[in-house]
Amino acid sequence: MRSAFLPVLFIALCWPAMAQLPDCQAVAGWKQDGELRAYQAENLFEYMNGNAEGYLVYRFVEMKGISCQCGADTVVIDISKMEDPEDAFGIFQSSRDQRQPVEIIGMGGQILPRRAVFAKDKYYVELAANPDKDHSASLRQFVNLIEKQISGQSQPPEAIGWFPPEGLEKDSVRLKPESVLGLRVLKRGYIAQYNFGKGFLVGESSPEEARQVFAKLKERIGQVSPIRAGEEAFAGQDKYLDGMVVFRRGRFVGGFANLKGGYDASKAAAGFAAALK
Repeated sequence: MRSAFLPVLFIALCWPAMAQLPDCQAVAGWKQDGELRAYQAENLFEYMNGNAEGYLVYRFVEMKGISCQCGADTVVIDISKMEDPEDAFGIFQSSRDQRQPVEIIGMGGQILPRRAVFAKDKYYVELAANPDKDHSASLRQFVNLIEKQISGQSQPPEAIGWFPPEGLEKDSVRLKPESVLGLRVLKRGYIAQYNFGKGFLVGESSPEEARQVFAKLKERIGQVSPIRAGEEAFAGQDKYLDGMVVFRRGRFVGGFANLKGGYDASKAAAGFAAALK
């Protein structure tokens, strides 16, 4: 009795976590191939072959997976749950093909001939198809199926819209889970590519912590000039990051770096600071 009961109980307990996985047969001609997969942070390395760290830095919680087969074609589907939508969008932005456009799928998605990825709410979804041919039609069917099964946030993180649009390269705003601009003091935040340099924004837990970060950046550069942006701001020349303007508003520290040829980004910094919520 007991041995027959436990598998049923296990399936019942796991079902809420597995609910986002598609039924392979929901796409005509496809069927499930093998068993369902499940991994947590502690054993993800067993599946990712050395790539687990790229997930863990985005506050990975768990992964569920399924493989589908149609004749000689296979599609491997993995759905990773992160701590929040910001992390899900962050890993999507870091893993997508930067040379290809982003589609409106959840918070953002991309469908290529053999690979599809998208993020919605706390979930990052990736599909890989074999053999080497164009599987985009099948991948799109699976993506549409999975996207409908995931509820929650479909808009990119609000911070994406705070970066000034003038000079901003399309789809370049990305979450850096650690060492923004290569600086340890900027622990976690966003960077963006501009035609005149790089924009950055870091959110601390309190205005006081932001003041401390701002002070450390000011000390790092040394000789600075005050500018008008946010609650306090300065401009200066960094040894490795070239020209910089840095502001603080509330719990946020942001600005621009890698400014070449004496470019004046003080106006852009003032507008950036004013957009923060």
